[in-house]
Amino acid sequence: MSHIKLNSLSAFALLVLAGCSVTLQAQVSTPKAAITAPFAIVKKALVTENELKRWSHLDLLKDTIAGMSVDKAYAELLQGKTGVKVIVGIVDSGVDIEHEDLKGMIWTNPKEIAGNGIDDDKNGFIDDIHGWNFLGDAVHENLEMTRVIKKGDDGSAEYKNALAQYTEKYEKALKDKQQVDFLLDVHNTIKKALNKTTYKLEDLSTITSTDSKVSQSKMIMTQIFTNAGPTFDPEAELKDYRKQVYDQLDYNLNKEFDGRKIVGDNPEDIKNDHYGNNVVFGPDKEEALHGTHVAGIIAQVRGNNLGGDGIANNVEILTVRAVPDGDEYDKDIALAIRYAVDNGAKVINGSFGKSFSPHKQWVYEALKYAKKKDVLIVHAAGNDGYNIDETKNINYPNDSEDNVKEFTDNVITIGAINKTYGENVIAPFSNFGKINVDVFAPGEEIYATVPNNKYKYLQGTSMASPNAAGVATLIRSYYPKLKASQVKQILMDSGVALPPQVVLGENPNPDVAPIAVSSAESSKTAKMVNAYNALLIAEKMSKK
Repeated sequence: MSHIKLNSLSAFALLVLAGCSVTLQAQVSTPKAAITAPFAIVKKALVTENELKRWSHLDLLKDTIAGMSVDKAYAELLQGKTGVKVIVGIVDSGVDIEHEDLKGMIWTNPKEIAGNGIDDDKNGFIDDIHGWNFLGDAVHENLEMTRVIKKGDDGSAEYKNALAQYTEKYEKALKDKQQVDFLLDVHNTIKKALNKTTYKLEDLSTITSTDSKVSQSKMIMTQIFTNAGPTFDPEAELKDYRKQVYDQLDYNLNKEFDGRKIVGDNPEDIKNDHYGNNVVFGPDKEEALHGTHVAGIIAQVRGNNLGGDGIANNVEILTVRAVPDGDEYDKDIALAIRYAVDNGAKVINGSFGKSFSPHKQWVYEALKYAKKKDVLIVHAAGNDGYNIDETKNINYPNDSEDNVKEFTDNVITIGAINKTYGENVIAPFSNFGKINVDVFAPGEEIYATVPNNKYKYLQGTSMASPNAAGVATLIRSYYPKLKASQVKQILMDSGVALPPQVVLGENPNPDVAPIAVSSAESSKTAKMVNAYNALLIAEKMSKK
């Protein structure tokens, strides 16, 4: 499932409602060039709108924002240099390849003639001009745990675990439905009182109604705005929140729903490997929101005064649609990775993941195939706020059969941070683990492309992964002789140190301050990706 986190509506809504009368049940050595951060960095000024739109590009020391020093790298290290073009595979929900801010950044298959209905390059995929869509016209899917229990009780531990997790998730989804319905009623009450669809915090102060429902709605929405920050759009985000909750009940957790029927293949047969179509944004371009955002983080055109800026400036996005609204099939992911590798990708971003993987060996073999072809896989750690070193919390796909020892060195797993350096710098939704998370990257309030020439702030390890993948792409562009395993190690070794103490995971009790722990518990490196440091190390390593 796509590792995207909606703007914490469910978390802060519960906090708001708690105070109201309404109650809801709810290895290489690190060169000297790689700096570490001072332990105390205080933001000297409010984050401007322009800073917020591109905060992941800013520098911790210069801007006092926990970005990746991308602007500094371009200004001080890349001026006058020319990199090679790098193909980046985006295995995701699809990409709007016609977006205005991705012009010139889309891969075109040089061996295929568009629209002739012939498999010119004889790879088994007809007219795969900009990539491939393994989902065909499918959009919605079950979660893998739903598919496991649909097969029936076989007495296995996997079935029992899936049933327990399904039951917990289904009960939560019902509570979330109750909550989102209540919040939408609050929102509609405010809209009626203001006689407008969109409104800001300052508009709420103009409401003077003596109606108790209006007064209560004003109080609730004021608190939501206060907690959510300046980018909060109640109309859009409550709509997104409702869609997320209702999609879970209608599709993800619905045991009667068969999302695969429309694809027409057998997902249990890996040899049946040519299906789908060449429409890489899928049957509804709006449903390619996630993949388009991911692509934009890496590749949206720099300095053109449109939207945000991409991390890499010499890149071609190769789209492989394999991630539905629900959990991806192991077969689709394995074939998607192989397709991207076979068509020249040197970096593949995977902003997806799930808790069960019945055919994980198919994916493991694809990861090893990517290793053989010198391709780096950048993968999102997941958004549950869990320690994924614990067996019960494994996030698939992973690069370890026992959740301890890696079987390949070309996969890097990325957690998410926010812009404020301090003990709360790790996003509370981000998974962590000193064995299975490698390093962190910006993942909160990331501004990038979404379908139909639009832009949006999204958050999740889904956004952190392409930020890291963008830096990996820079390295592979300017230092193309470095191997995938070396690029992975550079990203890890060159990071800026996290604060000594950090808070990990969601806070289950908002009335009690969370407990900070050693940042060594967060990941293998206890570091944040830094483009400037990474390029310094790449320069030195390439000379060796």
